[in-house]
Amino acid sequence: MPNRLISLAAGIMPEATPAQLIEAAAASDFDFGGMWAERETWTPATTRAIRQQARDAGVELLDLEVAWIMPGAPDPWLCELVDIAAELGARNLLCVSSDPDMAATTAKFQAMVDRAKGTGVRVNLEFGIFTEVKTIHMARAVLEGVEGEAKALLIDTLHWARSGGTAEDLAAIPREWLSYCQPCDAPADPPDLTDFDAIIDDAINRRMPLGYGGLPLGAMVDALPAHLPMAIEERSAALRDAFPDLNERARACARTSRAWLDSRA
Repeated sequence: MPNRLISLAAGIMPEATPAQLIEAAAASDFDFGGMWAERETWTPATTRAIRQQARDAGVELLDLEVAWIMPGAPDPWLCELVDIAAELGARNLLCVSSDPDMAATTAKFQAMVDRAKGTGVRVNLEFGIFTEVKTIHMARAVLEGVEGEAKALLIDTLHWARSGGTAEDLAAIPREWLSYCQPCDAPADPPDLTDFDAIIDDAINRRMPLGYGGLPLGAMVDALPAHLPMAIEERSAALRDAFPDLNERARACARTSRAWLDSRA
């Protein structure tokens, strides 16, 4: 396996400030950092400060999270996030949808893709049973209705596995739709998929280091292009409890991730 580029997914440290996310990426053996922007606290001054901090630390951002499509009228914040991603130099903007109207989801996603044209940002639609775009097939249907080279489809190992996805589904994705992926491991046994709280707990607390769980992680990695950067999405209560220091947490996550990738070389 060629040397894989890996990124510190922002979800690994939900308590971190934007500045701490940059510090942790710089202090660890990740190739990229990830960033989370909250509407209530993010300002133009934040964008300027984080852009400068990332440049000074030599940290390139793989992605910015999260553009959350909601029911109702289009939300200007979604396109503002595209602009923020572009100003930060982030390669990708992660998007999920809680709008059950797939035509509306498609239109709102199209607006972000249009806004991203020429910026270098790819808008990535992530599917998962906790959203209204629940499966890879639903995500494909949305992307097939969107025009523009800035559209992309994001695969998260947990959401792909829990929604019944197969390696064949991954191999069939148009390669030009792929910009990065989010690998993780987790217990093989899913939670009660009719219990929304259990689904969320699975996603934010029960993930495991690569190779430590029972997900078909190898099948996912093998079905995707070898050059695809990986944002390691190890959202885990155990990881947070074991490493309250954010920089140590980042180093531990990078260490176990590279060990698993090296074992497949």
